[in-house]
Amino acid sequence: MSGHLTVIGTGPGNPDQMTPQARAAIEAASDFFGYKPYLDRLQVRPDQTLHASDNREELDRARAALELAVSGRHVAVVSGGDAGVFAMAAAMCEAIEHGPAEWRDLDFSVVPGVTAMLAVAARVGAPLGHDFCTMSLSDNLKPWDLIESRLLAAASAGFVIALYNPISKARPLQLGRAFEILRTVLPENVPVVFGRAAGRPDERIRIVPLSEADPGMADMATCILIGSPETRLIERPGREPLVYAPRSVKAAT
Repeated sequence: MSGHLTVIGTGPGNPDQMTPQARAAIEAASDFFGYKPYLDRLQVRPDQTLHASDNREELDRARAALELAVSGRHVAVVSGGDAGVFAMAAAMCEAIEHGPAEWRDLDFSVVPGVTAMLAVAARVGAPLGHDFCTMSLSDNLKPWDLIESRLLAAASAGFVIALYNPISKARPLQLGRAFEILRTVLPENVPVVFGRAAGRPDERIRIVPLSEADPGMADMATCILIGSPETRLIERPGREPLVYAPRSVKAAT
């Protein structure tokens, strides 16, 4: 079978944060499938074709890309950030698992990218310098009570927490509820980093204590980093503070 399908993570949006491997994969592809804002970031040639779709059409996008790849095209499915972190790589694998046998014969690969939590963390210091976990607040594919239980478990275990998909017009209440849950476990002075569009011209980074964290500080383009009781904030006169997780952690009591 001559078709190829590559899932590409293009990074958080700054062209300088796209990996050379991702650039080479984009150069090699004939067709691109993805959410339109992600495709708009690409610099494509006249002989390359864009197939844009809505953000909620992941499985339909995956199936269409696989069908075209089976026909012999060199297809790229594009995600922002890293394709394997709440993005298209999992949808592609799900489609292949439940699809026709010919999809399993394709030359399939995933190209990693800089995900949003890494871009945000780099802007404020080293908040992910020790154990952390990553969660999505979207309840489109899992029940909200499961999200609540995971938030409580992660905070109780002392993990720094990176939150993706924190809020949207369809989900205006979950982030506020998440902060309520975290305040039952974490000290009120734990730093919370709101990182919107890290690395892009419209970047907005804000650091507040958990006691002041408010859902109005975030939108769907925001990645939120919530510190643990060990997280340190270093004030710097005339400069933005640094947030970091110390390399050693005290034993639980």
